[in-house]
Amino acid sequence: MIQTVIFDMDGVIVDTEPVHKYAYHVHFKQLGIDVTPELYASFTGNSTKNIFERLKAQFNLADDVMTLVETKRNLFNDAFDSKEDLYLLDGVEDLIKDLQSNGMQLVLASSSATVTINRIFNRFGLHKYFTHIVSGEDFPKSKPHPAIFLKAAELAQTPVENCIVIEDSTNGILAAKAAGIYCIGYDSFHSKMQDYSKADMVINNFQELSFERIKNIN
Repeated sequence: MIQTVIFDMDGVIVDTEPVHKYAYHVHFKQLGIDVTPELYASFTGNSTKNIFERLKAQFNLADDVMTLVETKRNLFNDAFDSKEDLYLLDGVEDLIKDLQSNGMQLVLASSSATVTINRIFNRFGLHKYFTHIVSGEDFPKSKPHPAIFLKAAELAQTPVENCIVIEDSTNGILAAKAAGIYCIGYDSFHSKMQDYSKADMVINNFQELSFERIKNIN
């Protein structure tokens, strides 16, 4: 029986991708680098630190990685705070409440920085539903490496076979499977250039899920 549901955040709980994309591309322009749509799509599920490690090596950037991260983060925060039309994705709040009210443990495992996660959780009042928050900034390797999901299961004190992951990215799905965890792929109209073929189940709408359906997944 499933005891713990591990949620990704961006593209699963809230679609901050347009804000991230805006901040990244403003920064890319400042740096004078040309990041193709294909290269940008490959970043999905990676931490900002890992992304700039790749970009620094590829484009021989002069600034150190943490300076690059801080600049992008400031651009994101400024855009996030001024963006009024930011909402939870359709149906996800009802699913979170349904799971939590029926005793399912919920854990967040996001590649976003802790400060960004808290910004979003505070804005939408989500802290009360989740027992643990795991940030990708705490791990040297980003998804598809399984470390973040293994840590989430460890904090939840739940065997991986009694967990599921809900993910929207290729890298996130690969990370969940590498951790030995059943993965539900969320393929929504927000998803761009992602591969769901390795997911155990694929949904297009959160109304397809409920506590009753999830608890008996095996």
